[in-house]
This record gives sequence, structure tokens and C-alpha cells, in this order.
Amino acid sequence: MMSGPISRRDRIEALLQQAFKPETLQVTDDSAAHAGHGGFDAMGSHFRVRIVSARFAGASRLARHRLVYDALASMMHHEIHALVLDCQAPGDPPEVSAH
Repeated sequence: MMSGPISRRDRIEALLQQAFKPETLQVTDDSAAHAGHGGFDAMGSHFRVRIVSARFAGASRLARHRLVYDALASMMHHEIHALVLDCQAPGDPPEVSAH
């Protein structure tokens, strides 16, 4: 059975699942909240990711973000305008969001 093209949100999720084998992964498309703003794309352009993976153990926050950017490199410059990341290793305390 064939379905329509895979959504950007689903592609992000698939790439992150493959790269990190996460314990927890939540990908939220926040694009609708940015309609009319720069970079808005109705196909999805603004995303929020919460990921918990053992690959992040011992890595700084910046290093964790770089790992995610590397995993999403094929999408970063043309399909993702904004990406909010919460990257944790198992057992880390939750990040406090400024939003």
C-alpha cells in the first residue's frame, strides 16, 4: 500500500531514530505558530525536539546539539528553518526551558 510523501516531521524522527537509538524522542512541528514570519513553510519549517539517548552521555550541551545537526544535515539548510533542542542522556536532569 502506497501512501503520500513522508512529512518533514516524520523524516526528522526517522533520521534521529537511526542516528541515536533514543530512549525517548518527541518531534513537534511548531510551524503553524510562525505563520507570516520569516522562514515559515506550510510543509513544516519550525520544529522542537526532545531526545534522550546514551550517545549524549558525557557530551556538553553544544556537542549534543552538533550531533543532532549532523544527523539532520540533509535537511538543515533547505527544509528546517528553526530547531529547538532538548538533548539529554539517560539520568540527566531535565533542561529548564526559557520558553
